Amino acid sequence: MQLVINTYESYLRKKGNCFLVRKEDKVFEVSVTKVDSILITTAAYISTDAIKFAVDNNIDIVFLDSYGDPYGRVWHPKLGSTTLIRRRQLEMYDKEEGLNLAKKWGIQKFDNQIELLKRLKKTRAEKRDDLEKSVNEIEQMKARMKGLKGTIEERRQTMLGIEGMASRTYFGVLSSIMPEKFKFKGRSRNPATDEFNAMLNYGYGVLYSMVEKACIIAGLDPYIGFLHTDNYNKKSLVFDIIEMFRTFVDEPVVHLFSKRKVKEEYFDTIQNNEGLSLNKEGKAVLIEALNETFEKTIKYRGRNIKTKNVVQFECHRIANKLVKQTF
Repeated sequence: MQLVINTYESYLRKKGNCFLVRKEDKVFEVSVTKVDSILITTAAYISTDAIKFAVDNNIDIVFLDSYGDPYGRVWHPKLGSTTLIRRRQLEMYDKEEGLNLAKKWGIQKFDNQIELLKRLKKTRAEKRDDLEKSVNEIEQMKARMKGLKGTIEERRQTMLGIEGMASRTYFGVLSSIMPEKFKFKGRSRNPATDEFNAMLNYGYGVLYSMVEKACIIAGLDPYIGFLHTDNYNKKSLVFDIIEMFRTFVDEPVVHLFSKRKVKEEYFDTIQNNEGLSLNKEGKAVLIEALNETFEKTIKYRGRNIKTKNVVQFECHRIANKLVKQTF
């Protein structure tokens, strides 16, 4: 589970083999064996013994801003694996194998979106035609992606264009199934201009921290990406790999809105009415839904594993392929 500290002036420290959390007038303990990561989303206190306790147990402490984006983390200083993996990342970039790797990630993203829309179609007879039309359009984008040849540098703009068209189709049909007052006009990032995107952005921030951690453990360099370009301090590979897992956030967010579990009071207006952000109550609802999703057992490459472990398994697969140069 993810231990989330989102109450102002909360306190976290170590007690025996547990983390002790004090929130306002409430105190509770959580066994270290139940914690995968600690997310701190607001002004809080944390003791140095709690930090060392987390590091000793391979639990990362992630600090998130008001949008859910990680701005810092505490993690042990060891490399996740051999530096050969990082060398292979650099070597693959200029080869067709690098393009093939990025294509696989994009195709997996399309497959996941298609499967989600098909599941939604089963319980929404009135929207069946719209959902089916969107599935067909994303299938076409997927076929275009499969046919690309060359290198990343030669095909980057084409790939981004294909992803952009698929994204407009995907989020357009998701908006159509939202309750009337929560319909939205496409993706808006930070700041979000609507409630759906405010919740989605925060969820993606949580997922981003999971993917970064999985990259580090697998020995991948988060800064050496393929499709996403290299910029100063930009973890390009994390942006590449997260695409395969975005539906882990999309689905619970869609269900929260569809089941009327989202309230307008869960959102605060950002200064100068520039957008919306998820407040403490909204974060609690979303984190609970995400934790339920991450703890679910799903079928992955012929075996039953928890959803949260799929990210780590996939990063290990990527690392192994880089070492063996099998694409």
